[in-house]
Amino acid sequence: MRLSTKGRYAVMAMADLAGNAAEGKPVALADIAQRQDISLSYLEQLFAKLRRGGLVTSVRGPGGGYRLARPSTELRIADIIVAVDEPIAATRCKPGSAKGCTKTGARCVTHDLWEELGQQIHVFLSSVSLADVVDRKVLGRARPCNDVDRPVGSADGAAEIAAE
Repeated sequence: MRLSTKGRYAVMAMADLAGNAAEGKPVALADIAQRQDISLSYLEQLFAKLRRGGLVTSVRGPGGGYRLARPSTELRIADIIVAVDEPIAATRCKPGSAKGCTKTGARCVTHDLWEELGQQIHVFLSSVSLADVVDRKVLGRARPCNDVDRPVGSADGAAEIAAE
């Protein structure tokens, strides 16, 4: 699964906004565009959606720009992606549709696997705040399951494998 440019750029721009907002002063989109190397017209489209989603507020006039609508600790990455109409899904099927992605309209045998992956991605992105991204506190959040590497019934899978 790959997140589209729309979702990635929206998160990049929001992180820039959060990191460069000084004492509630608005940040100009032109400044974000320059720092993040994103087209200004594309940012304008994204921020219109972010504003409609209630994630940012706009300030008109000289010295205008955008502010976060809530503290960055309260803004979740999943909210940003959803606000710009980016689906968090790993299946080819339309979310909520009874019709599957095969030519016959049935669900493929791996549908449940990809559906669950999409849910796990959403859970992860919902657990990460914009402040976490700005403060670089994201790495290490995903922990491997302890039981994956160990044979069933083993207290120390490595010792059991080495003994074989």
